[in-house]
Amino acid sequence: MSKFYPLTVSQKQADTRDAVVLSFAVPASLQAQFHYREGQHLTLRADIAGEDVRRSYSICSAVQDDQLKVAIKRVAGGVFSNWAHDVLQAGATIDVMPAMGHFSLPTNGIAHKQYLGFAAGSGITPLLSIIKTSLLAEPDSQFTLVYGNRASSTVMFKEELAALKDMFMQRLKLIYIMSREQQDIELFNGRINEEKCAALFGQWINLSDIDMAFICGPETMMHAVSNSLQQHGMAKENIRVELFAASIPAHRHITGVKPLLGKSSCAVTLIMDGQHTHFEMEKDRESVLDAALKLGHEMRYSCKGGVCSTCRSKVVAGKVDMDSNYALEDYEVARGFVLTCQSFPVSDTLTLDFDSEN
Repeated sequence: MSKFYPLTVSQKQADTRDAVVLSFAVPASLQAQFHYREGQHLTLRADIAGEDVRRSYSICSAVQDDQLKVAIKRVAGGVFSNWAHDVLQAGATIDVMPAMGHFSLPTNGIAHKQYLGFAAGSGITPLLSIIKTSLLAEPDSQFTLVYGNRASSTVMFKEELAALKDMFMQRLKLIYIMSREQQDIELFNGRINEEKCAALFGQWINLSDIDMAFICGPETMMHAVSNSLQQHGMAKENIRVELFAASIPAHRHITGVKPLLGKSSCAVTLIMDGQHTHFEMEKDRESVLDAALKLGHEMRYSCKGGVCSTCRSKVVAGKVDMDSNYALEDYEVARGFVLTCQSFPVSDTLTLDFDSEN
């Protein structure tokens, strides 16, 4: 899982003025490694001006599609996104790590579910995969999508969403919210916030019928929707959230906030791909991830901001303090999972298992 594989970009398509879709050619010998679930993401790696740059992008293809795709939206000042738009071309080879992430639920062919999705901007990418996969895999399930954008010209996957609507006329409901383009129905103008959600739940969406909700977008929108869902009676465990990397809040670890207990250093053991790695690091100075990278160990990581979950591992022995967490669900934290990019040892010994799934 921690290994990168060279994949050829088989196709590069413009979706909107500032978004492109990359398709990858996965050879038969790597089909097993690149099996994926809806809602997961890929970590891409490239050498850009002599720097090892990694970014995670959500898979936008359905599980049933015979094509692995991600969408990349241009970000102002974004090193990787601008390189992908301006330099990367079809036919080029790029390093890709197999799919990761838990922004999904197992599908069931006999399920009769009502799903609800909220997305803003490029947050549609994993939801597109979830919507298409779910509707194809569960013939009796339905999906409602609330999708926020500035204007119709910025709507990603507009044609594909329209095609899905034609395919699943009675089972897919699309609600577009525009912040800078006037629409006939006043409710559909503005931004997705708690007030907008309350109005939608009062007039267009019956939450008592909804079994599961998925949210992907900026942090403020994500919290607003999650809070409104819970205020209107939806259990927190029935809400899945995914914060996209462009919304990573600035964060710097502050040392000396808590007194150190025991030794000033920690003996760390990492279990990854069945291999055991041992090293010593100072407590309260740098994250486990940064300490391992500094010593030359190959690690799983991408955003380093506690958002993408690429560096997810399970604490088998010892204890860490985790500064930020925008990727793990409450049940994962309760089971001992942490983000190593945000984890600082507080015990004298620490064992982290990157191979554990449960």
